[in-house]
Amino acid sequence: MSESARIDKWLWAVRIFKTRSVAADAIKNSRVTIAGSNVKPGHLIKAGDVVSVKKPPITYSFKVLACIEQRVGAKLVPQVYENVTDPKQYELLEMSRISGFVDRARGTGRPTKKERRAIDAFVEPAMFGFDDDEDWDDDE
Repeated sequence: MSESARIDKWLWAVRIFKTRSVAADAIKNSRVTIAGSNVKPGHLIKAGDVVSVKKPPITYSFKVLACIEQRVGAKLVPQVYENVTDPKQYELLEMSRISGFVDRARGTGRPTKKERRAIDAFVEPAMFGFDDDEDWDDDE
């Protein structure tokens, strides 16, 4: 293991992205930051750096423990980085899974009648500040 490694190779080697080109594209599209600043795919990282990766709807944070550029087995990954993602991010992920809006595949069209009723049941009128016991007639 060396003292530094390219960020795109490291993200691929620790299995955060499936291919190095996908990792490089994510870096170019400002979805990967180090210490809050955008970097290029050739940026060198060292042990102790905190890498943030935006994978909607949440942002993962990883602390670099070792710099590698060769892909390792899944069992060896915990020796290479520490997951320091804020627990609130995982709550956000769970909320989006429950809502079902994120899981809808692009291009599937409008919701069916059954799906629409499920959405309406989820988004209750109370969320918009309406109560069922309020009268709409102000004349009485």
